[in-house]
Amino acid sequence: MAIQTKLRFFSVFLVFALALAGKAFAQSVLIPSPPQIAGSSYVLMDSKSGQVIMEENSHERLPPASLTKMMTAYIVERELAEGRITLADMVPISVKAWKTEGSRTFVREGTTVSVENLLKGVIIQSGNDASVALAEYIAGSEGAFVDIMNQQAQLLGMKDTHFENATGLPAPEHYSTAYDLALLARAIINDYPENYSIYAQKHFTYNNIRQPNRNSLLWRDPSVDGLKTGHTEEAGYCLVASAKRENTRFIAVVMGASSSEARAQEVQKMLNYGFRYYESERLFGAGQELMEARVWGGQSDQLSVGLPEDVFVTIPRGTRNQLESVVDLDSVIKAPIQAGDELGRVKVSLNGTVLVDRPVLALDDVPEGGFFKRIWDAIKLFFVQLFQ
Repeated sequence: MAIQTKLRFFSVFLVFALALAGKAFAQSVLIPSPPQIAGSSYVLMDSKSGQVIMEENSHERLPPASLTKMMTAYIVERELAEGRITLADMVPISVKAWKTEGSRTFVREGTTVSVENLLKGVIIQSGNDASVALAEYIAGSEGAFVDIMNQQAQLLGMKDTHFENATGLPAPEHYSTAYDLALLARAIINDYPENYSIYAQKHFTYNNIRQPNRNSLLWRDPSVDGLKTGHTEEAGYCLVASAKRENTRFIAVVMGASSSEARAQEVQKMLNYGFRYYESERLFGAGQELMEARVWGGQSDQLSVGLPEDVFVTIPRGTRNQLESVVDLDSVIKAPIQAGDELGRVKVSLNGTVLVDRPVLALDDVPEGGFFKRIWDAIKLFFVQLFQ
């Protein structure tokens, strides 16, 4: 990795040449147009970088049907992670939950069912009764739970989503988009990986009734391990699926397909295209030092700078060595500095196209130096700037 330092207009540029040493010319990468997908809307997203590989009408508001239950499950998983409920908690089944129409886990009114079994009923069997029972247990009523759902949607950046129930049953102002549902799937995968294995389970038995997961890709493609299907007359056939091959994971969403078979075929086409031509790369790790910066007037003359979180990019296969990263720091960094202070930006580009533009932060504290140290550094800085 070649490193070059430049001083321009009192800015420091540190260039990480990620190309192979001595490589003079970048090789061309030939990628065909994405396949045609039969659906009202669709999107293919990298679960790590969030980059969209292909899409059509991905921000169109449409009824999500039982894809709604992804949010129901996400909130349950958040409650588990924060210790407000446990998988062993026994949930009373109300008359309303028991009578909820549509797909069912077949819980019975007047009984109690564990959170674990209800969560599996929501994810694997798409049980409307299980969804209502969990909503009532967490928030007191389904209506109050819907308020939480909508607040959580906004926190996740789901700007074109509004829920009216915890099940996905048709309602006038109940809608989402392919893009928003991909964001939700990404949150499920990345935020609560300890529960994600449930989405890959092919069957679940409750009350002596064994029901299969409706995501047929779980049987067809061993790399697929989630997430959720949906269907109503209004919504058509919908599917959110995720697959991981090697170090790359993609999320594919199709809404408004014509049949259960069609939604599976269309999502499989999207996943195959993504894995054939693209890959994820982790460029920087959270807390990794990118460089040392000069600090003036501090107890220390040097400061490590880096990024607060992992940075991933999605790139055409075979182009990793053509990436270039540039760190642009403030021209003068003066103490005191606190860890987390923004001191510049890092940009990663591929053939002139910027893929990443993130703030660079101080990784450590640098307290202000003593009186004579500050005076001495001020004199040195004066002459440095003078000769620049």
